Amino acid sequence: MTAPETRRDLVAAALAAALAAPLRPALAATVGGPAPVPPDRPVRIAMLVYPGLTALDLVGPQTFLAGLAPGSLHLVGAEAGPVTSDTGLTLVATHGFATCPADLDVLFVPGGDGTPAQMGNAALLAFLRDRAARAGWIASVCTGSLILGAAGLLRGYRATSHWCVRDAVLPLLGARPVAERVVFDRDRVTAAGVSAGLDLGLALAARLRGDAYARTAQLVAEYAPAPPFSAGTPFEAGPATVRAAEAILAPLVTGAEAAARR
Repeated sequence: MTAPETRRDLVAAALAAALAAPLRPALAATVGGPAPVPPDRPVRIAMLVYPGLTALDLVGPQTFLAGLAPGSLHLVGAEAGPVTSDTGLTLVATHGFATCPADLDVLFVPGGDGTPAQMGNAALLAFLRDRAARAGWIASVCTGSLILGAAGLLRGYRATSHWCVRDAVLPLLGARPVAERVVFDRDRVTAAGVSAGLDLGLALAARLRGDAYARTAQLVAEYAPAPPFSAGTPFEAGPATVRAAEAILAPLVTGAEAAARR
């Protein structure tokens, strides 16, 4: 048995007890979303990968959702093969658009510097519209919500995104921006920037398989954030830090706004 297989088996064993806990269908009902997935089958998940995505947007939620989807969590690109993130980390698409399973419990889109280009990618947007028509949950992290919006999948929905584009760009795509870390609206769930994907992964795991499962997954990951600085939002960071961040993010904001107006 290889080391990765050993780790997966240990995580699965640690979560097994949580699977025996009663499901909480009322949790999904309170947000108007799909019912929990039955515990007798894996959750079917497709997570989009594209050039210039932010790896943590994807890897954060994938960490908490993978235990629900043994053999049925697919990384989907235009075609199978390596895909380079916006920091140079290479991920591997397991499926292309054509071979991604048709029926999904979760269709997920990450954000990243490559967002503006994907907002105009006709093949990608067509893929999202097709799979979304049959998916249970349609999800995004960070500027992934702009890609969902460009596909017409957030029109009339409450949604969030990275703070740099949330209020200016989401309305151009027909969404109603909400300044919250994770936003559920019926069968859509969107998260704010990058690190919020961890919160989305836990919140979605709870709706797919119950609170006990999500709590156990959180403990297995020892997810107890205690950042060294209080600078995670524009309000906390202060004007000088906001200006520095805005300078870094300016190309992304300009590109996303132009793509949304096309």
